Amino acid sequence: MSYKDDIKALAQLREAQQGKWASISPENAARMRAQNRFKTGLDIAKYTAKIMREDMAAYDADSSQYTQSLGCWHGFIGQQKLISIKKHFGTTKRRYLYLSGWMVAALRSEFGPLPDQSMHEKTSVPGLIEELYTFLRQADAWELNHLFRDLEAAQKAGDKAKAEALIAKIDNHETHVVPIIADIDAGFGNAEATYLLAKKMIEAGACCIQLENQVSDEKQCGHQDGKVTVPHEDFLAKINAVRYAFLELGVDDGVIVARTDSLGAGLTQKIAVTKEPGDLGDQYNSFLDGDVIESATDIDNGDVVIKQNGKLVKVKRLASGLYQFKPGTGEDRVVLDCITSLQNGADLLWIETEKPHVGQIKGMVDRIRQVVPDAKLVYNNSPSFNWTLNFRQQVFDAWEKEGKDVSAYDRANLMSAEYDSTELGKLADEWTQNFQRDAAREAGIFHHLITLPTYHTAALSTDNLAKGYFGAEGMLAYVAGVQRREIREGIATVKHQDMAGSNIGDDHKEFFHGEAALKAGGKDNTMNQFG
Repeated sequence: MSYKDDIKALAQLREAQQGKWASISPENAARMRAQNRFKTGLDIAKYTAKIMREDMAAYDADSSQYTQSLGCWHGFIGQQKLISIKKHFGTTKRRYLYLSGWMVAALRSEFGPLPDQSMHEKTSVPGLIEELYTFLRQADAWELNHLFRDLEAAQKAGDKAKAEALIAKIDNHETHVVPIIADIDAGFGNAEATYLLAKKMIEAGACCIQLENQVSDEKQCGHQDGKVTVPHEDFLAKINAVRYAFLELGVDDGVIVARTDSLGAGLTQKIAVTKEPGDLGDQYNSFLDGDVIESATDIDNGDVVIKQNGKLVKVKRLASGLYQFKPGTGEDRVVLDCITSLQNGADLLWIETEKPHVGQIKGMVDRIRQVVPDAKLVYNNSPSFNWTLNFRQQVFDAWEKEGKDVSAYDRANLMSAEYDSTELGKLADEWTQNFQRDAAREAGIFHHLITLPTYHTAALSTDNLAKGYFGAEGMLAYVAGVQRREIREGIATVKHQDMAGSNIGDDHKEFFHGEAALKAGGKDNTMNQFG
């Protein structure tokens, strides 16, 4: 319904009250409705799921239409990202937010900073989703509030053309509410626990849930050692649990991202159940490392024996009780994980790798696409990678393979600043700049994200401010390094009172109190210094 149509409908509703609502303005009520488009988290989940499905179809038709996101650990951070995106690009299309379990553990746990091992309160995950969408909805209200104030000024000035142009902007306003890819880790328990948490996340607004195939109580960060995977049967049960949660809540097109950590995981907690040779359990067990035995005398107390490729094998079991996979089987296990997940309810894949390498990812995706042609990935452009070193080494290796002289470069020391302006350093930066485009085209990556960007930007900007403010620069460190840049670069937070909702509150006071409203935005408000 347009703004004008809403005013008419509200005017009719007011008239039906026979004078009891005489002090209610249809224009003000229509304005408040426009500034509060989404009423519940489920409204958001349904809206954003549709967007994500449309984006997935667009990517299938044209791989240049990939999507991106940045990780968030606070609602304000997510809000400012979307405000910046609209400011610089005019649209939020194909730009999402990522909710990182790593950052929830490190920054949102009541236990204090924790490693990424699912030890934080699982309720903090849906809590952060709700917080992010609260701030995004407030960004809508903030932006629309400025349009409505401009409309009011144009109407008072009798400028009908400007007023109509502003009404068109209001009617066609693009929301800051975008899809969030939300990390549920390994599900925080059994399949029932995963289902219950998934429901909370969806009710908070999540249209997309990312689930990994690690053991829930042994979960590790994807870029650390000691990862333990589960048999496919266990993982598929959790995929089913998430799908049932979506369906129960009416988000029929909810998106599930199946993440495999098998490339870097050398251990499993369980031997898979298998009923016949070649079934999924048998395939999982075929990767277990072990020694062929010839007789019962080869079996010691506590040993576990399975039939593997027609032979009896004593599988290697660690003191922890975990079983070991054969070295070099990671990629084969990844391919099996991905195909199995897509064939059993997942929509997108996440392959956790140890380096950002288009060729490596493409090799696995090509194998997956032989079975599932439309397979596509969410990829972690992780700060855990040393991007500079990785791409310089990739250029070095490519040149060496071509027979180019690389004697001027020390491969082990390519991170050194001395290489920044060299031909190799510049080409490596070009490869880094093109990584997302190349990987979307060559390796089936639909969505690129950085898990922990604002963890690092917050630390870096704070370090720069602290160094100057507590040093020789004093107050100039803040004025020149922060406020002056905010003013000149048009950063909305320079008017922090307005960004926090002061003007919205003033307008509401006027709606509620009329001429008796005591407003904060008068002539003595120092925010006026910023024009």
